Amino acid sequence: MQFSITTEVDAPPEVVFAVLVEVERWPEWTPTVTSVERLDGGGPLALGGRLRIVQPKVPPAEWTVTAFEPGRGFRLFSRSPGATVEANHWAEPAAGGSRSRVTLSVTFAGFLGRVIGWVMRGLNERYLADEAAGLKRRCEERARGTE
Repeated sequence: MQFSITTEVDAPPEVVFAVLVEVERWPEWTPTVTSVERLDGGGPLALGGRLRIVQPKVPPAEWTVTAFEPGRGFRLFSRSPGATVEANHWAEPAAGGSRSRVTLSVTFAGFLGRVIGWVMRGLNERYLADEAAGLKRRCEERARGTE
């Protein structure tokens, strides 16, 4: 079961990417993340990186970066008994590169994953909307130099 949201951001993709890869700072701009802990020793986020993300109303989960394209985005993957979750964070140029089209998505798979996704569909949709709004606000502030 997949949930997705796309939003236009008045900032170039490299600004969006810079905000997204500062994973420890996510709680500053989205109410859907309480904390992010790097489990891989820190350094720049990269393919194979590991995170522990705590969110309200959701059990803490460990995530691994399974796709990473500098300046564009990344995919996180989490596994638990009977379920897998994939979270995508991607930005592409819009309006000649001065703006971005950002797509955030989460996909639940496996028997329990599909059930969890269906039961929590309202929460998933709200979280994606809140994350997109917070990301848009943070990126536009950074692009204007007001962050």
